[in-house]
This record gives sequence, C-alpha cells and structure tokens, in this order.
Amino acid sequence: MKLKQVFILLFSLLSVAGLSWYTYYIINDQKNPAGELIDFAVADTSSITKIRITEPNSVSIELKRSNKVWTDANGTCITQGMVHNILDVAKNIEFKGYLPKKSHQTYKNLMSTSHTKVEYYVNNKWYKTWYIGPPSPDHYGQIMLLDSKEFGKSAEPVMMEIKGVNGIIEPNFFADHRQWMCTNIFAVPMEKLLEVKIINHDDSTRSFKIKKNGTSFNVSQFNQKLAYVDTANMYRYIHNYKKIHYDGANYELTKAQCDSLKKTQPFAELILKEGNEIKQKTTRLKMFRIQSEDTQRNEFGELVNMDMNKFWCELADGSLVKCQYHVFNPLLFGYVYFPALVKTNGIRINT
Repeated sequence: MKLKQVFILLFSLLSVAGLSWYTYYIINDQKNPAGELIDFAVADTSSITKIRITEPNSVSIELKRSNKVWTDANGTCITQGMVHNILDVAKNIEFKGYLPKKSHQTYKNLMSTSHTKVEYYVNNKWYKTWYIGPPSPDHYGQIMLLDSKEFGKSAEPVMMEIKGVNGIIEPNFFADHRQWMCTNIFAVPMEKLLEVKIINHDDSTRSFKIKKNGTSFNVSQFNQKLAYVDTANMYRYIHNYKKIHYDGANYELTKAQCDSLKKTQPFAELILKEGNEIKQKTTRLKMFRIQSEDTQRNEFGELVNMDMNKFWCELADGSLVKCQYHVFNPLLFGYVYFPALVKTNGIRINT
C-alpha cells in the first residue's frame, strides 16, 4: 500500500513539473508578447512585393513590384534607387538597445499620436509592420515598435539602427508622391527619334525642325531645308535626347498660380515624335521663365530679372517641374550644331 502511494505521489510530481514546463514554453512563445520584439529585419528582400508607407499626417503611398521594376499603386514610374534604399534598410536593420522601463509609457504615448508606419508584404501577403517613432537619444538610431505575422504586435518599443550607419532611419520613408516621381523626360535612342521641333517665341531665328528621312535626318528653318548639315554634329545633337531629366517637382506654386502661368506665352516649346512606322508617340514641352528679384546675366550678357539657372517646364501630362538651362540648352541651341541657322534673315514666323 505504501509503495502504491509513493508511486502516485511521484507521478503527481512529474505531472506538475511537466505542466509547469509546458506552461513556461507556451508563455515564452506566445503570439502576443508581453515584452519587446526586436526582429525587424526582412532577410530575403527579393520576396517583398509591396510596401505601404503612411506618414503622421495620414498621407500614404503604395509601392509595388512587377518582376524587377517598382511602381506606385497606379503603375506610374517611380525612382528605383529610393526603393532600393528601403530594401537595404529592411535587410540591414538591427537591434541597438532597450529603452529604460520608466520611459516606455512616454514613448508609447508619443508614438500613438505621431509615427511613420511602414508595412511590408511578402509574396503579396502582409508580413511585418514597422512603427517608426522619434530618434534615439543619441540620434544614432530610431525608436521603433514591431508588429509581425509570426509574433504579433510588440508591447514595448525598442531602439533600432542600420548596420554600419550612425544616423536615424525615418528619413528613408516618405509618402509625398512628388518625391517618388521619375525625373526622366526623354530617353530616346537615335533610331527611335522621328522628328524634333524647337519653337523659340523670344527669337524665331532660333526655331528649327529636324525630321528623319530614311536613314538620315533633314534640318529645316522657316520651312526651308538647310543646304548643308555636318553629319557628325547631327548625331551629337540627336544623342542629347538619350538622357534628359528635370531638376525637381513643384513645391512652390499653387494650383491657381500654375493655371495662371500656363496661360502666359512660353519662351520656348519642344515637340518630339518618337517610335516607328507602326507606333508613334508625341511629347510637347512648354518652357516658362522664372522671375527673379535679383538681376542676372542671360546668355547674351544682358542684365535681366530672370532666374538664369532654372525655368518652369510644363510636361505632357500638364504638371509643372523645374528644369535646368544647362540640361536643355544643348536641345534649344541648334545653331551650336548647325551654323547655317544663324545665316537666316530673322523673319519672325513659326517653323
């Protein structure tokens, strides 16, 4: 009888020990952790198919991957390098340190009212969300909180950093669509260029047209074909269209100011036709001077109240962007490549 009681007691003790171990395991492997989560990184960034960024002001942008190219939610071109920066951060983010317990509630209250939210989707399914708060006290990292598919949402924020980088993380994440826009205007190889027309409203003697004729090109002014064009200079001019970018989006003019500017006469227009016999595309740009309070010298050495570094350009979609003269002058100054243009009589008519 005593042996049976000892056996029962021993079994009970083992059962309690086993239950205690199981309970401890479950608690420490729970989906809703009571402490801090630090596994922010996405090891395989090639599996990320979508990123959604929401700023504290609720402005958001969605970035989508199609094969190896990233676009916004509407399929519009965005700057690939900035997406690659985000993917680099996602791969190289690492734990910097825990915050003092007494500061947790303060930071949670702060982040509940102001944070940048970054959602990562792997194979089109939600994977992790970062809540990015203020910089760490030493400004060499960021206070962040993690919500993940695997472990749930962290109860407390932690300090994170980018491996090998002393700085804050938040500037890599923004939702203003203008900052994401592709800046390229033209990327036309010579074999695709069919026609270019430059209309200079300030000086019609600088207007001209180039048109493809078989395997060569003709240059004309005032509807008259130039008698002689240097072939090498022709190719140099056309190669300028392989890479033309604007300088920056419009952060200055209101919609009303944009509409007002568009109603004025541009100083120049550029009309480009590209493609082949089956499919063609025409792009028209209108260029407007920017008024300046300080006098500057123009290309003729004259003092003018104009910004001689940048101008407004109306793109084909109607948006206004800032462009640099030194980028566009090789397109507008045809006489540099075709000296015969300066020998015209200067009659002010459109080509």
